[in-house]
Amino acid sequence: MATNLAIDDKLLEEARIIGKHATKKAVVNEALAEYILRRKQADIIRLFHTVEYDQNYDHKDQRQKP
Repeated sequence: MATNLAIDDKLLEEARIIGKHATKKAVVNEALAEYILRRKQADIIRLFHTVEYDQNYDHKDQRQKP
């Protein structure tokens, strides 16, 4: 899909050099992939401490002597 974007050429070139990419397209594709990954990780982190535990659960009840 062809898209026209006004991206700062200095930033794009710096990212291309640092990332050792041959093309601007490769820079943008990797940047988008990293952006998506970070957002998904942030969603997962938000889930921490959201699990509700049964206060009456006793793990020792699961133990049985043979």
